[in-house]
Amino acid sequence: MKILRTRNESGCIVYLKEISPTEGFLIEGDIFGSFSVSEQRLPIRERLAPVHPPLIIGIAQNYRAHALEMGGDLPRKPVFFLKMPHSLQDPGKPILLPRNLRSDKVDFESELAVIIGKTCRNVSEPEALEHVLGYAAANDVSARDWQKEWGGGQFCRGKGFDTFCPIGPHIVTREDIPDPGKLAIRGYLNDELMQDGHTSDLIFSVPQLIAFLSGSTTLPAGTVILTGTPSGVGAARTPPLYLKAGDRYTVEIESIGKLENPVAEEA
Repeated sequence: MKILRTRNESGCIVYLKEISPTEGFLIEGDIFGSFSVSEQRLPIRERLAPVHPPLIIGIAQNYRAHALEMGGDLPRKPVFFLKMPHSLQDPGKPILLPRNLRSDKVDFESELAVIIGKTCRNVSEPEALEHVLGYAAANDVSARDWQKEWGGGQFCRGKGFDTFCPIGPHIVTREDIPDPGKLAIRGYLNDELMQDGHTSDLIFSVPQLIAFLSGSTTLPAGTVILTGTPSGVGAARTPPLYLKAGDRYTVEIESIGKLENPVAEEA
């Protein structure tokens, strides 16, 4: 099932079961608890990020090929960082290049997003996927200068600017993706293929990530885990290739679909 988040005619946010690119059945109840799909059809007036997460966790260098292209050693444990709440961005809305705390090295990172479906803690690997609502495409946009040069050794500043976490175009529930380790993932800059990877290249699998992140730590329902990016990012190219105003970046994941966002400058 594909779950999307939109607004009804009164402007209230609702969830729909997507049945076509233009309409869906209204979902009643709590998608993180008890819910049902009604027979009421509603138009998709706009696509919002399919979840408003209480927590966004990113995983660094979790694809073997990407870790090697960035010149790093393969991590022995997952390396993670947090993205700010207002980094969330809707499908089709612009990624804003920072101009107050200026960055001229804003990069793209196509990623599989995992949406936690129920609050959990100390989850075992064999039970991890039972706590997943579903999956979406995401772009872990990264200001490499703030990440690498001016970030004081941590990633949060370079990863946390407003609009730096587009997610969408919907959530595909876990029954339709029984193994998140078997998905092709690609990224296109202005229709030119930049990233061409596969989740089988993950260093730490989705169950391993959930088990690690929930260790002695509560993951609230709705938490989004960005599982890492494959090789092909702009910073690793010769010469480096960064986003500029007027660009368009598309993340495409097998069995999920396409997430597309234009690029503009912060006002």
